[in-house]
Amino acid sequence: MAAGCSAGSPSDPAPAGSSEAPGAPTSAAAPPASTAPADAARQGAVAAYLGMWEDMAAAAKTSNWQDPRLGQHATATALTNITRGLYADKANGLVTKGQPKNSPKVSSVEPPTDPTKVIVADCGDDSNWQHYRADNGQPANDGPSGRRQINAVVERQGDGAWRVTDFGIHEVGSC
Repeated sequence: MAAGCSAGSPSDPAPAGSSEAPGAPTSAAAPPASTAPADAARQGAVAAYLGMWEDMAAAAKTSNWQDPRLGQHATATALTNITRGLYADKANGLVTKGQPKNSPKVSSVEPPTDPTKVIVADCGDDSNWQHYRADNGQPANDGPSGRRQINAVVERQGDGAWRVTDFGIHEVGSC
């Protein structure tokens, strides 16, 4: 959504500026240029965050803790926690069916002028993403499900890609 708003803003001043004076578009273009890195960071971070959950859901169908997709959107502590969780599920004979539902929002962008770190807040819902016994397909009944607060740190990596570096999941009903 932020991209749609920022894309609409430059197109509105440009026609007005071009009809007024040649110098006007330059001054009108300056503010979007200063917010463009922050907008790009927000978009990249949210895409990485959602990608991490999609990758995890795909790998969780078979508890494949070695799935190469897992490192595409997660690294550091986040990747370690995901692979450890999937390894434990595999060892315990569990698979996960369904998909998580996420509603991420950017809490902060640091530093604002050339962001390298974005904090994402989410009220994720795991009601339709549950553990089942791999041997008989029965529900694992491993606790309550529902909406939970999730906080994630997403950082720009040396290759320019945004990846989740850490995340924390709170108890059901925390959002």
